[in-house]
Amino acid sequence: MMSQSLIEKIKNKTVRTGIIGLGYVGLPLMHSICSSGGAVLGFDIAEDKVVKLNHGESYLDTVPSHVIKAHRDSHLFEATTDFDRLADVDVIVICVPTPLNKHKEPDLSYVLNSTSEISKRLRQEQLVILESTTYPGTLTDEVVPLLEKNSNLICGKDFYAAFSPEREDPGNPDFETSTIPKIVGADTEQERTIATAYYEAFLKSVVPVASSGTAEAIKLTENIFRAVNIALVNELKVIYSKMGIDIWDVIEGAKTKPFGYMPFYPGPGLGGHCIPIDPFYLTWKAREIDTPTRFIELAGEINTQMPRYVCDEVSRLLSREKAIAVNGANILILGVSYKKNINDQRESPSFPIMDILKEWGANISYYDPHIPEITSLREYPQLVGLTSVQNVVEACESHDAVLLLTDHDLLPYEDIVKSSGMVIDTRNAFASRGFSEGHIFKA
Repeated sequence: MMSQSLIEKIKNKTVRTGIIGLGYVGLPLMHSICSSGGAVLGFDIAEDKVVKLNHGESYLDTVPSHVIKAHRDSHLFEATTDFDRLADVDVIVICVPTPLNKHKEPDLSYVLNSTSEISKRLRQEQLVILESTTYPGTLTDEVVPLLEKNSNLICGKDFYAAFSPEREDPGNPDFETSTIPKIVGADTEQERTIATAYYEAFLKSVVPVASSGTAEAIKLTENIFRAVNIALVNELKVIYSKMGIDIWDVIEGAKTKPFGYMPFYPGPGLGGHCIPIDPFYLTWKAREIDTPTRFIELAGEINTQMPRYVCDEVSRLLSREKAIAVNGANILILGVSYKKNINDQRESPSFPIMDILKEWGANISYYDPHIPEITSLREYPQLVGLTSVQNVVEACESHDAVLLLTDHDLLPYEDIVKSSGMVIDTRNAFASRGFSEGHIFKA
């Protein structure tokens, strides 16, 4: 029988939400809930983050400090490392990372550790929602059994579970968590009804779907679609470049067709926590049913090769235009976040490019107005601790080449052009702003 007490709390917004993981997904969700009058207790294992948040300080550009402070001052938000307080909330939302291990296999340790913590405190009439991106079947095969085993409660009877994939686009001013349609999937009608009602209390548009597996597959499909199309345009860039054709001109012309075409843009490689990672969750799961994922794996191969392609172009241009080798060259990297106008460095293609150029003997510096210092890289620990140059114009003057990898709006493009002897642009950032000087090259 459906929990009327939980439904009533949801309808009158007295429901209290616990969010596990106060990062790029958890904090924007907290903001949306608190902005609609809901109360949130945030959980994180990083004590320094919790202390900052409780002092009204943010560590994300997407949810600035004044927003955190406003929710703290209104007593709608509190952060804690004390997971015993999970018993005090009505809805628990899991927003933790789901990375790949070194073999490109799913690492569910963050999800399962969070689930284990929940299961020790789970009580009747609670709703548990997984938002972390994962493969179809994670909720039913991994999360729910662990919750039931450790709590001696039955899902669908004593507590409820659902999957609702996060949809975030950091740095995009046109969308935020509260306005992006929210997919909600659950495996019984009552769980779907409760989870849908919960999100409808705080967000503008909620889309219930048939099952948790359907919701999990929707998230993967969205990112696989992007990964495959980005790989296609990256491959076309390489081909057309050898033909003397500018891929950016091709895309601008092609997108004038009002049907049957959607523009995707090439770059130095994939970044962020979604597109480089999520497709491989389906690849891994598909092996269980002995089904190949040829498009996904080929797209991954092409996108993974792009950083080396950029480095090859840097080497070729230095040799052709300046008669110098990469070995010993001074190269300034512009932008190390994975996309423009944010301070998110996760899976940024800048790091493999910097690593390759350093391996080839180049002297590497970087400038990024959003990331003053490179921190906590699993794959490139040798880059951790590097700090952004303070004066980008002076740095441009003293380097053999300036390599733009992230096209932040805050970059002083005109000054960079004037003070640089060679600019290598992987984002078409200079041409799109009207610069056509002879020392600007595309890669």
